[in-house]
Parts: sequence; structure tokens; C-alpha cells
Amino acid sequence: MEPVTHILTGACLSRTGLNRHAAYATLAMAVGAELPDLDTLWSLRGPVASFQHHRGITHTFVAIPVEAAVVVAAIYGLHRWRVRKATDAEAVKRLTAVPVRWGLLYLFTLLALLSHLLLDFTNNYGIRPFFPFNPHWYAASIVFIFDPLIFTLLLAVIVLPLLFRLVSSEVGTRRQSFVARGWSVAALLCIIGLWTLRETQHDRAVQVAMAQSIQAPAATTSTLSSSAAPDAGTQSPDGSSADQLPAPADPAPVYLQAHRALASPDPLSPFRWYTVTDFGPLYQLGQTDSRTGALVPNQVTQLKLNPSPALLAAQASPVGRAFLDWSSMPFITITSGSGAAGIDEAGDPLAAGHTIVQFADPRFMGDALLLHTNGRTPLTAKVELDANGNVVEQTLDGRVQRP
Repeated sequence: MEPVTHILTGACLSRTGLNRHAAYATLAMAVGAELPDLDTLWSLRGPVASFQHHRGITHTFVAIPVEAAVVVAAIYGLHRWRVRKATDAEAVKRLTAVPVRWGLLYLFTLLALLSHLLLDFTNNYGIRPFFPFNPHWYAASIVFIFDPLIFTLLLAVIVLPLLFRLVSSEVGTRRQSFVARGWSVAALLCIIGLWTLRETQHDRAVQVAMAQSIQAPAATTSTLSSSAAPDAGTQSPDGSSADQLPAPADPAPVYLQAHRALASPDPLSPFRWYTVTDFGPLYQLGQTDSRTGALVPNQVTQLKLNPSPALLAAQASPVGRAFLDWSSMPFITITSGSGAAGIDEAGDPLAAGHTIVQFADPRFMGDALLLHTNGRTPLTAKVELDANGNVVEQTLDGRVQRP
């Protein structure tokens, strides 16, 4: 999820009543809920390094106990600094409204860190919680990276109690030390309810996609039917050779059955899903309404490529390895400038003899709102190879990194 939602989640968890048991709970949980995203600092080493380490070790069960200790240690330093500035014992007592309990604070920070992993798991990018022992990606794919409803619920927990406190102070009502407990619990229960609804609708969208079949295009029909074609030396029932038989009629259409399917969420509707279905030799994108069971395929059909020197070289590049590790259904295209200078699919110049291998992920190729804000498909990687198959340039989301 995006950073503000993580921070608001940490604060909301604290305000369910945990802040009544340990001082600095809201601060620790708000910071802890966002701390794993420190891996964005890898972007200082370039886009490829950033992609390789995004949601890496900081988003694992191995790392979060260490991260919780770092947060508590920083707050301990803050507390000691405040104590030194206090003028007397009474001033020290007034530093916090509840006792300082470092053990509880550590446990609450762990809870906030776990909330970060849970929120990231719910969207379709996924996480690797068992890394480095198990590098497998896990993704529930039920919530968009920014969910307006979840964001609004969490923001309301912070803003509305402050507004009501302001109104109460103006009418002379006695000020309460801790507020918003009921608001926080209600908001979290609503989020759990939304997740439950989206999970059921996600499963329906996948089932709809899996129930589809598609007519195989000519490029794959010949391959699929070649094994059933008679050999040149086959004899007909009357003894004549197969090559003397009349030309066969147009072959019957071949239909491909779905092998697997993925469904990606829409940020506004829990009933609209963007699906990608694996039909064996090709992928097909579509849009599904999980209420009606209607699936509308779009014009994007991606044939799987056969191995070639250029493809193998691009897959062995740093960005290629990272992309194939993360993407379970990569859309790969190859553009060659053989013999003369040309242009790639984005319209950029391509040197003579160079080849562009592009990697895209179908989970981010739908028409969801906010997905294509910069005019390009997000999380698209390109590898440029020279005539000898050497990597000349690697690009991720338009950001260039050269070897």
C-alpha cells in the first residue's frame, strides 16, 4: 500500500486502546507501520537495484523483530532527551500520560510492522515474507495499491475525533485524555469486512476467467495440429499415398482451454476485476464483472515466445532475472533493428543491429483508474542488446541504468 495508509493504520491500531497501556504507543506504531518501506533507499543505486530489493528483506518475518528494536531504541533516546530537559520530578511525570513500558511498546511495534506486511499482501504486487529462506511471492490481489475507501476510513479515525474534541472544548465539555477507541475499532472492522467482500468477488472473477475458452490463432493452430497431420508416406485406404489425396478442407477451429488465471482489483469497485488468463501458448487480458459473471476480453493477446539468443540474454540480465522472479505471467516482446536503425515499441530510436526485449506484467496492464497516470504501463522493463547479444542498457519505468 502507499505510505500514508500504512501510517494511518499504525495510528488506528494504537487508538484501539493500546495507547492506554504504554507511552509513545501511537508514535511507535505509526513509525513502525511504515518502516519496512525504507527499502526505497535502494533507488539511490538505480532503478534496477530498486526493483530487485523492493519488498525484500525489510518485508520479512526475519527482519521485523530487528526493525521493532530499532524503533523502540530511537524512542528510548527521545524519552531520555525529554527527561534531561525536564526541570524536576513533577515535570518528568508529566512527560507521558501513561507509564513507559518498553516491553509492551516493543510488542505493539511488532504488531504495527505485521500490519505493513498484511496490507502489502492484500494488493497484487505481493510480498516475500519468508525471504531469504523462501523467495516465493505471495499476493492476495484483493486491494489496489491505493484504496480510497480504506484511506477514508483511516483518515476519519484521526480527523473526526479531533473535530469533535474541538467542538466539545468550545461548549465547555470536560476534555478526555483518550478518544477515538470506538472509531478505531469500527474502522478496522469495516476494513476486514471490505477484505472479506473483495476476497469472495476475487475468487468469482478467477472462476469466470477459468471457465473461458478461446479460438487458437493461426500462428498456434498449425503448431497444435502438426502432430495430428499425416506423414508424407502414409497410405490411404485404397493404397494411394497421402500426397496424392485431395487437398483437405479448411481445418476445424481449435479452441484453447484456460490453464490458470489471475484477477487484479479495481480501486473503486469490488465487483470489477482485470483478469489475465493463461491458455497455454498465449495470454489473454479481460475485464470481469463478478456480480453478473460477464467477462469482456480486450484486444491484448500475447503469444508466448520461443527461446532465442536475444530472449535468453535479456532474461539473464539483472533486471530480467528480477522480473521473472517476481512476475508469474510475464508479457515479453522483442523488437529488432536488424540491418538498419529503427524504433522500438515506444517510438524511441533503436540502433542498427540492436534488439529491445520488453517485459511487462499483465496485473498492471488493465484500465484501472490511477494505473496509467504517466501515460505508460507501470513496472515495464526493457533490455537493449547489441548485435553480439551484450546488454547495452536496462530500463525500468523509463528510468535508464547502464551496465
